[in-house]
Amino acid sequence: MARSFVELLNEEAPPEAFEEQLRLARDEDASEAELERLRAEIEVSLRVRTKMTQQRQREAELRALYETATDLAAIRDVDAVLRAIVRRARDLLGVDLAYLSLIDDERHDVYIRVTDGSVSARFRAIRLPLGAGLGGLVVHTATPYATGDYQSDGRFVHTTDVDAAVSDEGIHALLGVPLLLAGRVIGALLAGNRSPRPFPPEEVALATRLAAHAVVALENARLFSETQAALHELDQVTALLRRHAHEVELAADAHDRLTGVLLHGGGAVDVAKVLAEVLGGDVAVLDPDGAVLAAVGGEPPLVDESLLAAVHEARRTGGTVELDLAIDRCWLAAAVAGTNHLGTLVLSGPDRLTQSAQRIFERAAVVTALLLLFQRSVAEAEHRVRGELLEDVLLHPERDSATLRERARHHRANLDVEHAIVVAAMDYSDRDRAVAVAARLAAEHRGLAGHRDGRLVVILPARAPAEAAQLVSARLREALGCVVTAGADGPAAGPAAIRDAYHEARRCLSALLALGRHGESCDVGGLGFAGMILGSPGPDDVDDFVRAKLGPLLDHDTRRGSDLVGTLEAYFAAGGNLKAARSILQVHTNTVALRLERIATLLGVSWKQPQQALELQLALHLRRLRQADDGTGNLVSVLT
Repeated sequence: MARSFVELLNEEAPPEAFEEQLRLARDEDASEAELERLRAEIEVSLRVRTKMTQQRQREAELRALYETATDLAAIRDVDAVLRAIVRRARDLLGVDLAYLSLIDDERHDVYIRVTDGSVSARFRAIRLPLGAGLGGLVVHTATPYATGDYQSDGRFVHTTDVDAAVSDEGIHALLGVPLLLAGRVIGALLAGNRSPRPFPPEEVALATRLAAHAVVALENARLFSETQAALHELDQVTALLRRHAHEVELAADAHDRLTGVLLHGGGAVDVAKVLAEVLGGDVAVLDPDGAVLAAVGGEPPLVDESLLAAVHEARRTGGTVELDLAIDRCWLAAAVAGTNHLGTLVLSGPDRLTQSAQRIFERAAVVTALLLLFQRSVAEAEHRVRGELLEDVLLHPERDSATLRERARHHRANLDVEHAIVVAAMDYSDRDRAVAVAARLAAEHRGLAGHRDGRLVVILPARAPAEAAQLVSARLREALGCVVTAGADGPAAGPAAIRDAYHEARRCLSALLALGRHGESCDVGGLGFAGMILGSPGPDDVDDFVRAKLGPLLDHDTRRGSDLVGTLEAYFAAGGNLKAARSILQVHTNTVALRLERIATLLGVSWKQPQQALELQLALHLRRLRQADDGTGNLVSVLT
């Protein structure tokens, strides 16, 4: 009895069953028109059957890919997942065996990781040189390859060992697709058949999709392995901490407090306080040169050769170093960022450090390094900006003084208050470090510092010039261990005045160096007439020098209508002889004596000492040169 084509399609009958319906119709003497109709229906039914077969195949592929993805989501054993991928590749492609090969980066060849359907131990143990065989070529070129008969295919590099292993497995047809991880080939997924057969494009595409899942499995396995290792280490730490409950609380407290210091922008002293409280000792933080940055508790240890050697050892090992001092025992940990040694933690007091306490100490060193590195970065940026501001003040103070003042206020500096200007020279090669030391000093006092024409320049508010020069010299000598010579001038308020004072300070420094007074510091006034001679003075400098030496006498003469300046000139002209001076002045000897007593009161009793007397005579002489008689008895300036 004839059956409908729908029934046959529903039963997934083979093509012969559809042809059988046509034969039955012929046997029943169906008309030619009826037979033609049946042929058309059979053709349509067979096309539908083909589509249904392809759809089932597609569903099987998608199901396999879905199952593979599900395996990956619940990954526990990477080899099990890879075996499942290889097995599915074998089933979906309908081949005799499938296997997955990986690159051995150390040996620079390819080995088989997992197989399904292999019967030859020799084949499973094969190792392919990169570029050899089909698998080696796939890995070398990152390109899929397929062959219906491997042994006779001349596209591949055949080797005796590889061909023998392939023959031992009985493989003829082979398909290989690369395993790609982030664009890099890590291996290949291969399918083999023991009889010749082609591999159409859709099978190559399927193998490629399965290979992509295999790569995900391998990468997930690596990450999972690393996570497992981290979890294992964490379990060990947890077990250790459970055996030491007190140390657990201690470490947690220290961690929280050190993290708080880091997050809230604390400093080295805050780290020292946390360590002193948690570990119960005295803590000092030293800079790379051994200077104390912070100290909590007792006196910081004396920096000697043994301590410096321990610092070097802590820096070299990256761990805690124990040091027995004459009166105490201490521990050191270097605060290091990369290759930069930023400081050293020194703990003294405890009789011993447990392993947990040592970890806290070393963690504190890491936190200290981060804090010091951040502070250094901020300070360097701040110093650089302050240096640029100072450069603009010294070069172009009149160009935009309002902008200069506003920029200074952003850095807590006020250019309109009186400043001392210091210019320093030193025998030190690391200019950047010298500038950093000067900049820190300036920032402490709300001043500015920078480098100009081979000299350090520091301006400090509310300081006498000589005092500022001594302060700058002392700080640079202490930090750098070098000879520092400093000249100063001031006070000066406002950008233009600061610029002028800078030039005076440079002149003062030049005079010190010309006199061979290396390592000294003073202001322009402290040089006396030597500054006048060596500093290339102008008219204003001459007037300032005269005023500095004779000012009290000039003011007295102006107020009282006296002639103390003339008396002083006559006294020096007479070689210190009162009678001769009286003759020059045409007054009584007692009058000369009384005037000299008044001069001593105004200038100080040491005015007759050789150096001061010499400077007074120079001032009188310069005053005469600066003035001339206009013929009416009035003195007028001859220098402009």
